[in-house]
Amino acid sequence: MPDDHAGHIEPTGLSEALSERYLAYAMSTIMSRSLPDVRDGLKPVHRRLVYAMQQLKLDPKAGFKKCARVVGDVIGKFHPHGDVAVYEALVRLAQDFAVRYPLVEGQGNFGSIDGDNAAAMRYTEARLTEVAQALLEGIEDDAVDFRPTYDGEESEPVVLPANFPNLLANGAAGIAVGMATSIPPHNAGEVCQAAALLAKKRDTPLDALLAVMPGPDFPTGGLIVEDPAAIRTAYETGRGGFRIRARWEKEELRFGTWQIVVTEIPYQVQKARLIEQIAELMELKKLPLLGDVRDESTTDIRLVLEPKSKGVEPDVLMETLFRATQLETRFGLNMNVLATDRTPRVMGLREVLLEWLDHRHEVLKRRSAHRLAAVLRRLEILDGFLAVYLNLDEVIRIVREEDEPKPALMRAFGLTELQADSVLNMRLRSLRRLEEMEIRREHATLSKEREELDMLLASDMLRWKRIGKDLDRLGKQFGGGALGSRRSTLSAPPAPIDMSALATVEREPITVILSRQGWIRAVRGHGIDPAAQKFKEGDGLRADLGVVECSTADRLCAFASDGRAFTLKAGDLPRGRGDGQPIRLMIELANEGQVIALFPLPDNGRFLLAGSNGRGLVIETADLASEKRTGRQVLNLKPGETAIACVPANGDTVAVLGENRKFLVFPLEQVAVLSRGTGTTLQRYKDGGLKALRVFTAADGLVWSEGAKARSMADLLGWTGGRGDVGKQAPRWAVVE
Repeated sequence: MPDDHAGHIEPTGLSEALSERYLAYAMSTIMSRSLPDVRDGLKPVHRRLVYAMQQLKLDPKAGFKKCARVVGDVIGKFHPHGDVAVYEALVRLAQDFAVRYPLVEGQGNFGSIDGDNAAAMRYTEARLTEVAQALLEGIEDDAVDFRPTYDGEESEPVVLPANFPNLLANGAAGIAVGMATSIPPHNAGEVCQAAALLAKKRDTPLDALLAVMPGPDFPTGGLIVEDPAAIRTAYETGRGGFRIRARWEKEELRFGTWQIVVTEIPYQVQKARLIEQIAELMELKKLPLLGDVRDESTTDIRLVLEPKSKGVEPDVLMETLFRATQLETRFGLNMNVLATDRTPRVMGLREVLLEWLDHRHEVLKRRSAHRLAAVLRRLEILDGFLAVYLNLDEVIRIVREEDEPKPALMRAFGLTELQADSVLNMRLRSLRRLEEMEIRREHATLSKEREELDMLLASDMLRWKRIGKDLDRLGKQFGGGALGSRRSTLSAPPAPIDMSALATVEREPITVILSRQGWIRAVRGHGIDPAAQKFKEGDGLRADLGVVECSTADRLCAFASDGRAFTLKAGDLPRGRGDGQPIRLMIELANEGQVIALFPLPDNGRFLLAGSNGRGLVIETADLASEKRTGRQVLNLKPGETAIACVPANGDTVAVLGENRKFLVFPLEQVAVLSRGTGTTLQRYKDGGLKALRVFTAADGLVWSEGAKARSMADLLGWTGGRGDVGKQAPRWAVVE
């Protein structure tokens, strides 16, 4: 630094400095840490691990070396990061339950599917597998570019030659800055078949690829229950997901009893944590059909699930477990990778395969050119040998008598500098006649190889044909046997199971009580006297909702004034003689929100929802249900508007009353049936909004308020109109009652 710059301060805006530094950090994370390369499917740490082990000559037929030695070489030469992080990456590459095709063969304790950690790196040993060897094949033949390491003392490959579809076969997962990747593992044999189709015909449609490569293949097996159309969309766009279920079977026991045996669990689920989760739910009585759970696993997984009674249906028992535990999970697909030009991009299946094939094509060209250069060099040397074999005595004379034998040889026999050096370096034993025959035989073989290489480099078709043969060989090598056979089974989405069988277990009648201050509780039995119930001081029964009679197997819908619908399990409500529990602890109700309707959800049915703006919609029961605490927004409202009603749509006619005392009757069929939205206009207002509404059957007449007289359609003739009308002045009974 120049002396006049010492102490100089350059003023920089804080936002500019932060954005510049954060951008540098983000690019470093994306490019050098979290996203895999589409060509070899590896992140930098994994690529450096594999290359360092290759440098240590840890090929599949060599002996093992301590993992501490491998980690030391990686962090010392290529990857200046923490040894713990590098060792964890090495361990994962060796875990057959975490990686579909392990790149490292471990010796020692490398962890377990229960979530146990591996032993310390000083105790474990490792070497490369045949899969890793395929990834490295050709790396010494100028197949890929190299770059200096962080300190400039070594060089490392930018990408591996990747004679194995590692990105799809082993998958990848990572979180960068502003983006993430999640790619499930697949069957290598199926990937090679799909790639072979593209190698023969580059515009092969996606459906043809999915015919040979139908979906993921997880190392832990399991069942993939996903709709084929959803799978196709996921592979087409590069975004989607797959539902994975545990594999189970019913095992008959004595006296008509039975048990469920789980033999495969979803990918990336820790078995010990899964058992803890099931036990916790049993303790909380969230799994009423399950009696006991045992882990009888050895090297193979065997989880035993005992039902509470032999009358329970196995499918129903498993459905409750799938819904509540990690026996069913969802693996997301987000094929966000670094393309060949090193830019992150979300790719579909065809694009990923084509990028890998283009890389293999480039590797084949570079390896062929490298081999051709070596063949030409050797042929040049052999031509020199053959030229001097006819004049060995002259060669010997020149070597013995000339002060500078090299130029003399070049002048006498027309040799090149390389040929002259090779002749001078020749051993005396090579002057045998038999050696001359060997040289001529080698010359003929190399000449034939040179012709083949010239043809290969000149023909794009021949190169793709060679790649197709390599893919067939790869498919046979890694697509069969214990390692390559498909483990996950693809099946159609399961048919809906009637969960009413749950009602046969601990089903009892209860009455749900909601207080004015929002405290909810359940009381055993029906027909209770509300006046006999006790509440906190200053609190009392909600007169508008009254009491709700149901059973412990029912689900309750709580419809709030902000247009959201919440689902509560009646069996989970607090019971006893206490005050219950605030409903806001069970559902995420807005501070200004109130429950305006509370009722059991029927299996089938429709409800009419309406807001203070006079708009409403008819909704199916299934669209009101929500398993989340945040509920489901079914009626969209603007600021200042509230939901007024949620009533069963049991009838064919609607009567509405506005705050402006205008009354209107119109057919229910004119109201749109929606799953959510702002709805359609029920009644128009200049001032005010909707005050009340009723749904009734025209043949039975309208009962506006409880205990009031039924009004026939003849009585309502003056107020009958169409949906969206203003209406007429309300009758006195509608306002008073």
